[in-house]
Amino acid sequence: MSEAIKNRYEFVILFDVENGNPNGDPDAGNMPRIDPETGYGIVTDVCLKRKIRNYVELVGEDKKDAADGKDYRIYIKDGVPLNRSDNEAYIHENVDEKTIKSAKKNDEHLDEKIRDFMCRNFYDIRTFGAVMTTFVKAALNCGQVRGPVQLGFARSVEPIMPQEITITRVAITTELDAERKGTEMGRKFIVPYGLYRAEGYVSAMLAQKVTGFSEKDLSLLWEAIINMFEHDHSAARGKMAVRELIVFKHDSEIGNAPSYKLFDSVSVKRSQGREDGPARSYSDYTVDVREDELPQGVTCTRMI
Repeated sequence: MSEAIKNRYEFVILFDVENGNPNGDPDAGNMPRIDPETGYGIVTDVCLKRKIRNYVELVGEDKKDAADGKDYRIYIKDGVPLNRSDNEAYIHENVDEKTIKSAKKNDEHLDEKIRDFMCRNFYDIRTFGAVMTTFVKAALNCGQVRGPVQLGFARSVEPIMPQEITITRVAITTELDAERKGTEMGRKFIVPYGLYRAEGYVSAMLAQKVTGFSEKDLSLLWEAIINMFEHDHSAARGKMAVRELIVFKHDSEIGNAPSYKLFDSVSVKRSQGREDGPARSYSDYTVDVREDELPQGVTCTRMI
């Protein structure tokens, strides 16, 4: 098997939306998520991880690496109960929920073997970690894995102004409705334009000690982030794109500088001559990375 990564990383993602809804809130009628105190837009880490999972599933779900011994399946996916995936580890170790207790007495490393099986076979567990305690009374328990890759909420660079758009449709639901009317009214929320910033972390220590997250896994992560909206288009997300992926690489496993210093070196400001009025395109902004101010032992790569 390939070795786990040996360097710590931090990264900044800049993505934008035009006339779309990047992350609707079901508790607010699917309105774009917003910080009510400041008006800044929010996209959850769960939303971003879903896009990454979807891309990995699209390009690598059925491509087991014979040389690496790892699989690229997705653990948290639509239509597949977690218990079904958890049970694969038990079958591999020739145990079930009835025999697991006695088996652990005979093999003190059984918990680690089950955990390692899940990390080896599911890319998102190897990357983000997972809580795999799903059966009643924890009869089937594959453990809890803290993944080396973590993402924070994305936040818009400037306050956003969601708009409610009224629409009409000719698709009538019931026969009774068809007798009474020819169209129905509906609504959708959009953000005319918003540039969002998300920040993330990659821990070499967790990769080495827990999940085995490798250089190949890391390369796939960068690829998935860059392309996470390219295969996710819909009426609500028709024009979303990752504009920048800025990666900071430390020379060591433990790291050479606090993450906030690296994030502070990335500034997003209005372009000269476009300071007034609402932003309506990515060209309204200028992204600057002050690489000359980076601490010793840290290098920066702009992937896009």
